[in-house]
Amino acid sequence: MLNLGILISGRGSNMESILKSIKKKKIPINPAVVISNKPDAKGLKIAQKLGVDIEVVESKGFKGSRAEYDKKIISVLTKYGVTPRNGLVCLAGFMRIISPEFVKKYKNRIINIHPALLPSFPGLDAQKQALEYGAKFSGCTVHFVDAGMDTGPVIIQSIVKVKENDTEKSLSKRILKEEHRIYPEAVNLFARKKIKVTDRRTKIS
Repeated sequence: MLNLGILISGRGSNMESILKSIKKKKIPINPAVVISNKPDAKGLKIAQKLGVDIEVVESKGFKGSRAEYDKKIISVLTKYGVTPRNGLVCLAGFMRIISPEFVKKYKNRIINIHPALLPSFPGLDAQKQALEYGAKFSGCTVHFVDAGMDTGPVIIQSIVKVKENDTEKSLSKRILKEEHRIYPEAVNLFARKKIKVTDRRTKIS
């Protein structure tokens, strides 16, 4: 069975949706560890309540490079068996850009969720970007992480209609509901070896 490591910075609501799906035996993967770069992240207590080991690799005040910080993350992942051969890493509101070295080591084994239909509206404040652009539809995307900003191969997307009276808050809330649905689904597909990546395209069997 694959070992799962989840990286968080805050409450980790997507982390919670994944862990609850695992607990209900919907995903055949071992939730090995939840790692936060912030010691006060609320998601750490949630992970503990769900019976998952937690670790903190504090980023505040870290003097080294991004790659040096990520080496610390990798050493913790390795300690819990989340390896490039037998692991999956999920970013769930992890507020750091991971280094190319980390991406290369865990090629096609790091996934992330973004609150827009990529390649539209990458980066921060995606919901605000969609509203300001006047998009009629937005949504969310689970994708593999590569060295770019939200540019990795797409695994699953879900469409959310933008309403005329939407605010950033109301749109974000509806998108988040879809995030909680499709992120566990993507982890399940990965765990069951249903995803094949060729160049930029993913094929789901």
